[in-house]
Amino acid sequence: MNKDVMIEKTKEFVKDRLYGEGSGHDWFHIERVYNLAKYLAEEEHADTFIVEMTALLHDIDDWKFSDDSRTNTTVTENFLSSIGVDAEASKKIITIIKTMSFKGGVVDASQDTIEGQVVQDADRLDAIGAIGIARTFAYGGNKNRLMYDPAIKPMEFQSLEQVKNAENHTINHFYEKLLKLKDLMNTDTAKVLAEKRHKVIEDFLEEFYAEWNFNGEIH
Repeated sequence: MNKDVMIEKTKEFVKDRLYGEGSGHDWFHIERVYNLAKYLAEEEHADTFIVEMTALLHDIDDWKFSDDSRTNTTVTENFLSSIGVDAEASKKIITIIKTMSFKGGVVDASQDTIEGQVVQDADRLDAIGAIGIARTFAYGGNKNRLMYDPAIKPMEFQSLEQVKNAENHTINHFYEKLLKLKDLMNTDTAKVLAEKRHKVIEDFLEEFYAEWNFNGEIH
């Protein structure tokens, strides 16, 4: 099976598993990350096959929806084997997937390869900007979280268990993760794209608080 066929088989596999997922980690998230990653890979001269496959598969074994705080990639590994991806390429893909997640900022998510940096940047770019805002509230609704409670302040997480189990609200996620992502981009290309998306979040939060605390004054 050639690489183009492998990529098409992977698209079919991922779409079948994630289409209609309601937390913002659905097929369309994957498709956007895939397209961003392809663009970044071309700009940054990365291995496009590794980048495309990793971008497509990065949420199949998402740790956030597991009882385990580690990233167990069994499903992904079995799929790669089933379509004949060689051991070296599979190892590169799995290594990136296991280490790319932000996880509340409590783990080392640094990437040693340009392919890992590209896919991580693409995933993080989809977490900010207008799409990032929409996904954040989709995730909060999926987890039955409050939209906002001024009495509950953002947290500095100390463990993965705390990240997964914190009684929190959606607005805090902007401070605990999203506003940090601009300065965590790896590639020069992603840094440029992140600037505008970061500003969209800042403007949104300013307007959110103005409406939340409306006192009759028009600014």
